[in-house]
Amino acid sequence: MSIVANHETRVVIQGGPAGVNAARRMAEFCHLIQKPFYVEAFVFPPDAGKSAEVPFGNKVLSLPIYKSVADAVQRHPHVNTSLVYIAADRAYGAAMDALNADSIRVVSMITEGVPEKDAKLVRKAALAKGKIFNGPSSIGIISAGQCRLGVVGGAYDNLILSKLYRPGSYGVITKSGGLLNEIIWMCSQFADGITTAIGIGGDAYPGSDFVTFLDLFEKDPDTKAVVLVGEMGGNAEELAAEWLAAKPRRIKVVCVVAGFCQEHLPKGMKFGHAGAKEGMHGEGSARHKSEVLRKAGAVVPQTFGGLGQSIKEVYADLKARGKILPIAEPDVAALPKLPKGVEEAIKGGEVMAPPLLRSTICDDRGDEPMYLGYPASELIAKGYDIPHVIGLLWVKRLLTDIEAELVKRILILSADHGPCVSGALTTIIGANAGIPLSQAVASGISMIGPRFGGAVTDAGRWFKFALAQGMTPQEFVDYMKKNVGPIPGIGHRVKSLRNPDKRVAELIAFVKTQPIKTPHLDFALEVEKITTAKKDTLILNLDGTIACVLVDLGFPEESLNGFFILARTIGLIGHWIDQRQQDARMIRLPLYLAHYDTEPKREAPPRGK
Repeated sequence: MSIVANHETRVVIQGGPAGVNAARRMAEFCHLIQKPFYVEAFVFPPDAGKSAEVPFGNKVLSLPIYKSVADAVQRHPHVNTSLVYIAADRAYGAAMDALNADSIRVVSMITEGVPEKDAKLVRKAALAKGKIFNGPSSIGIISAGQCRLGVVGGAYDNLILSKLYRPGSYGVITKSGGLLNEIIWMCSQFADGITTAIGIGGDAYPGSDFVTFLDLFEKDPDTKAVVLVGEMGGNAEELAAEWLAAKPRRIKVVCVVAGFCQEHLPKGMKFGHAGAKEGMHGEGSARHKSEVLRKAGAVVPQTFGGLGQSIKEVYADLKARGKILPIAEPDVAALPKLPKGVEEAIKGGEVMAPPLLRSTICDDRGDEPMYLGYPASELIAKGYDIPHVIGLLWVKRLLTDIEAELVKRILILSADHGPCVSGALTTIIGANAGIPLSQAVASGISMIGPRFGGAVTDAGRWFKFALAQGMTPQEFVDYMKKNVGPIPGIGHRVKSLRNPDKRVAELIAFVKTQPIKTPHLDFALEVEKITTAKKDTLILNLDGTIACVLVDLGFPEESLNGFFILARTIGLIGHWIDQRQQDARMIRLPLYLAHYDTEPKREAPPRGK
């Protein structure tokens, strides 16, 4: 048998990601004991109407998420237990919703830091309704071979090491979650394991106490002994001693109280648990608690280190008197193994799984982004820069240092072009209208076309076409005039031979100093000689220069506008931020002036005078 949690327990979990994680750990326990999963629903208003995915063995269960406990129990009338994984400021309301549901008999609150007043009110309501409230700050409850509420018990391997796949003879009650797992393990090594283990939580005012569960263990015929771990502060251990001494008890109680070191520490020293408060040398101290428990009939070792031996001795005595019968141990090797995830199996070299989604950039496997097979962390560690990532993603190769420097300069030279171009103007208007950054910048990017940046791709395509066809510069100019129109990448509204674009001059000068073949750039410069002979503003502009340089580097012409989009996005974001800051200053200016307006105000003359 067990107490509180058993094979009839049906659970609703109140909470989001933390609750789903707990459900996954509970599903692992169900897989171990080969029993159906007993979590039926979640309550989390932000995700109401959706479902949560919980791995169970080699399957994935889809559990519904509801807006309230009332909705959940209406759809799942067998639910009788609620686990509360709601933040401390809302935990009270969540617990009360669960207690107000007729079918729910047990509420266990994992939430830490719940206000003392809230914990008292929930406890009072639970007692009035004859229900069990455990927590706050509880790691959970586990009944070996039957039910696990929360993450108590630890990882899957520890469930097996602690023999939680079948019932034993010991009950466990602690305030500490970490110690609860340790005591469970000790009971499996020095005795035959546990029936039920309960973490009541270490908050200053827990919603439950030792006596409540000692009384339940006393009524459970399969629990022969109980290990109780207390701590200094509060009076829960003294109340347990009173319960034990009130009359002869069937169960043997083994107790240890942490905190003897407090006698050697300054007064007021704080400890990890909110409940472990001052408690000096008298009542409330670890020594006083240990003494009253020993006088009440409990087995109390001198130190925590002696707890294992005490558990062993009590177990041996009960076994010798026929109170505990031998338990048939299953073959541990035959217990169900926790199925490995695909990623874990791939890492271990156990399976080969083709990716569900794949591209030349990456696939759906691995722990981090892969750029054409290069892990992102490796690129950072080796000092590669953004241009190298652009090369991997756009040209499908790692750029040389010279090529990467060219890409960097192109981005710098074309990041912004003043506030009057169509993309910048649209972004500024959007910012002035209060439109968020992403939408305003997107509207600016949508203006990119033949007259604003779109010439980069067109220039690259047509200059590449000319060289592929073996045209001379004059043949190309004639062909474009007859069949296409203005040559993309040639011409500027303001710049001319007499007023050259410094950005173009800088880029060409740098390229010409590098050991790079530039057939497209050389061709475009020859075309410029022909077009400027007609009009000095028909120069090779920045779009055309960038296009030729990138085509010479091997970038496909359809990707060339991507550089303009990437660079101008940086500028458009700057315009948006600048405009919003200007708006903010204009809003603050009247307030600023009003604050420093010291000129006395003139009163209006009386009417009629």
